[in-house]
Amino acid sequence: MIEILTTAELGRARTTGALVGGILQTLRERVTVGTNLLDIDRWASELIIEAGATSCYVDYAPSFGRGAFGHYICTSVNDAVLHGLPHDYVLADGDLLTLDLAVSLGGIAADSAISFVVGTSAQPESTALIVATERALSAGIAAAHPGARLGDISYAIGAVLSEAGYPINDEFGGHGIGSTMHQDPHVPNIGRRARGYTLRSGLLLALEPWVMADTATLVTDADGWTLKSATGARTAHSEHTIAITPAGAEILTLPAA
Repeated sequence: MIEILTTAELGRARTTGALVGGILQTLRERVTVGTNLLDIDRWASELIIEAGATSCYVDYAPSFGRGAFGHYICTSVNDAVLHGLPHDYVLADGDLLTLDLAVSLGGIAADSAISFVVGTSAQPESTALIVATERALSAGIAAAHPGARLGDISYAIGAVLSEAGYPINDEFGGHGIGSTMHQDPHVPNIGRRARGYTLRSGLLLALEPWVMADTATLVTDADGWTLKSATGARTAHSEHTIAITPAGAEILTLPAA
């Protein structure tokens, strides 16, 4: 089912989105060389509980994971790109880290992800991956407005990623969001213009371009959750929750200015 939010629900979505964006900003500021992934998970837990919100991840147990996720945030490092299960790992200078967070507040969920390099030793490849996903996300958002088709968003995202030279995996992508974290429609990171569902005001979408440097093939880590590049290549992932409004796409998960 595709959910269309009421005006009141959209107001609550703005509150949830601001919370998600703010938590990610706080975590990014706290993360340094020497930070343990389990510390990030603990900080996320504290910030979510302090806000009176609920994690969308702790009890999440989809068919592609091994049991309940059991943590508050996804922490994907270097060759890990999606669903990174926090574990006892100390971040090193130059690690490429993706933080992916989804919470529910007031009955509405929001979802966002950021990728960044830890410390000061950023490899050009890491920077290029991050920039490509951020540019693709901006392109997808620009293509989202009432009357546009879902394929317009997918095409815009895929065009940027392809132009940057990255293979595109269409198994996992963006999705509808609202009273629950994952809803229809699926939003692939590649597609054809003027195809698919027609966007309507009140629709929430989580758009999430992600890439692996030299492959489109994923492998699942032994933890049963973390998805990695099959070649061990580096990866990046950028995501925002947006609302379709009469004026176009409104980004809900921006951090406070």
